Amino acid sequence: MSSIQVKNLTIKFPVYNDQAHSLKEYFSSIFKRDRSARHDDYLAVNNISFGVNPGDRLGIIGKNGAGKSTLLKAICRIYEPSEGEVITNGTIAPMLEIGAGFHPEFSGRENIYLNGAILGYTKKQLKKIEPEVIAFSELEDFIDTPVKHYSTGMYMRLAFALSTAINPDILILDEIFNGGDAKFMAKAKKRMYSLIDQASIVIVVSHDHSLMQSLCNRVIWIDHGKLIDDGAPEQIVSRYLSA
Repeated sequence: MSSIQVKNLTIKFPVYNDQAHSLKEYFSSIFKRDRSARHDDYLAVNNISFGVNPGDRLGIIGKNGAGKSTLLKAICRIYEPSEGEVITNGTIAPMLEIGAGFHPEFSGRENIYLNGAILGYTKKQLKKIEPEVIAFSELEDFIDTPVKHYSTGMYMRLAFALSTAINPDILILDEIFNGGDAKFMAKAKKRMYSLIDQASIVIVVSHDHSLMQSLCNRVIWIDHGKLIDDGAPEQIVSRYLSA
């Protein structure tokens, strides 16, 4: 049974305090930096705990820099906890930075296997879904062309088709897909909502508060890395907007 448990999760990033007075000194300080260099810790996520159960559609709200995307990346195992832990049960499809793992020199077909491995698909799964990914992206004529020659729309279409090719237990969304022409957008949204309907758990970050209230049964509010509130979407969104 799918579930997520976030227990006392803290994610820290070092912030170095170099006092470089010129561009040359700044870059010199970067190359000289070592593990003993002085730095402060920036708490992107600060001692957060919550659980997500089957059937939950959880929205996460907060201003830019609040720690929302960092939290999602910790759930997806992109970031390791500095303190605490994240326990997940079920397959996860992270739709965060779509296509972030694509290699520009590789063809679209080669990137299906490269990025698919990053997403956690097995080679057997990728072999099975390859024809459908190519067909959905509408890139049959360009699939063996290096992706550095793709337009932004072509790149996003391939990345989206791959990211949504297998129905996951847990769907993680950082803003809803918003690339491509009108025809592909309609097709992409249809697939997106189908995935949402079929997933056991959905977690979504969005600045579209009306979407949060229509899609989610629960919302958490994060500010400066801390969990401020957790509850019914209408109540949490209202408190957030009032604040």
